[in-house]
Amino acid sequence: MPESTLAAGTEMAVRLGAFLSVFALMAAWEWAAPARARRLSRAARWSANLGLVAFNSVLLRALLPTSAIVLAAFAQASGWGLLNQSALPGWAAVLLAVLLLDLAIYFQHVLFHAVPVLARLHAVHHADPDFDLTTGIRFHPLEMLLSALIKFAAVVALGAPVLAVLIFEVLLNGTAMFNHANVALPAWLEPWVRRVLVTPDMHRIHHSVIEAERNSNYGFCLSLWDRLLGSYTPAPRGELDIGLPAWRDPAAVATFTGVLGMPFSGKSP
Repeated sequence: MPESTLAAGTEMAVRLGAFLSVFALMAAWEWAAPARARRLSRAARWSANLGLVAFNSVLLRALLPTSAIVLAAFAQASGWGLLNQSALPGWAAVLLAVLLLDLAIYFQHVLFHAVPVLARLHAVHHADPDFDLTTGIRFHPLEMLLSALIKFAAVVALGAPVLAVLIFEVLLNGTAMFNHANVALPAWLEPWVRRVLVTPDMHRIHHSVIEAERNSNYGFCLSLWDRLLGSYTPAPRGELDIGLPAWRDPAAVATFTGVLGMPFSGKSP
């Protein structure tokens, strides 16, 4: 069996196992100790959000014949990419690649806020009227496609090791669900965790209806980048309201067909 096929099979098994484990853990935590009251029923929102996840998974597998981990294996075998030209020991290359891929996702996130046509796609994520673990995996199919292509380019340009890409994929999916979860860490613990990871309280500010707050706290995994690059907001100005002011109709923002059509409605985010 070709190495790329083995890599793809391993990636799928590990990512799916990690996804289901984190999803179950966060769902149980939200059920036991929700941080905020819901505006809409969980059934209505989750059917739309998880419907997007299923649709995106099928669409990407149909449109993209490869994956980030297969491209990493190919780049490594071909000697492509920055890290494949370096003399770094294996562990250092893995660590550096994970850090740089996380930084790449930070800049991608900034891009999807700064460029109007991309912001229309990203509005699907921000228009969720509630904030929970399914918000972290709620993205328009076109954004998912563009994100995959950006990630592929970053993996090849870096020459990221296969192990680094696998770690990064698991971290990206897991932390997206964690930092969007409708939970709150204990008050004594949250500041310490936030020194390293993006916490729900930190990322919730990024989903504020206030534009200045929305244009901050872009990180998905490490909180380091927001601090270093001047986009960190430690706390909301007042009572935090979630969503987009232009998108409040549940029929548009909490149904599968509604969210698919959002970017083409003519409304600005």
